Amino acid sequence: QVQLVESGGGLVQAGGSLRLSCAASGSIFSINTMGWYRRAPGNERDLVASITRGGSTNYADSVKGRFTISRDNAKNTVYLQMDSLKPEDTGVYYCKVMMLINSYWGQGTQVTVSS
Repeated sequence: QVQLVESGGGLVQAGGSLRLSCAASGSIFSINTMGWYRRAPGNERDLVASITRGGSTNYADSVKGRFTISRDNAKNTVYLQMDSLKPEDTGVYYCKVMMLINSYWGQGTQVTVSS
């Protein structure tokens, strides 16, 4: 079993910052890509950012230049630094951890950006 614990969500005004964390524990052998997804109200769960084990990153166009994804392989943890937040960034943020065979999702953390 693999457990993912997310933290760092909350309510912030537009222009503010938040930092999300997601720590994986349990039967972890080798984590490949780690990512953050967002489910905005009424929308599907969409990719926000991802990072490979080697550090290559990928961002949704809407967050480029504002969000930064990083990871600590020794701690099996992925982070999402969110700056210059906008109301349209509001949603539930989920981390996803992809291993050799299986993928795992976190429980989600709410991010609300007020205008």
